[in-house]
Amino acid sequence: MQLAKRQCEPCRAGTTPLSDAECAELIGELIDWKITDGRLVKSVKMSGFMQPMALANKIATLAESVSHHPDLLIRWGELKITIWTHTINGLSIADFILAARIDELVI
Repeated sequence: MQLAKRQCEPCRAGTTPLSDAECAELIGELIDWKITDGRLVKSVKMSGFMQPMALANKIATLAESVSHHPDLLIRWGELKITIWTHTINGLSIADFILAARIDELVI
């Protein structure tokens, strides 16, 4: 995965969100992510409650290290991950890089 190896740079206000064509190309490098309402969304099914919690904690550590923080919804048997760049209210390359790095944690 090439995206996971890229540097995650903060996106500045005023940056133009990625186009639909750019997003369509980049999502092909991700595993089981969808674009819904301008956000990257992935649902990871697991057993019990502690497995989704453990994955959420790994993602939290990763997110903090790159200063890019997804929304995490922990439920019994599932972790739902939602990513977008708040400052531009859309998707940036940093969102796809973070998603690719999360994919490496899920595998």
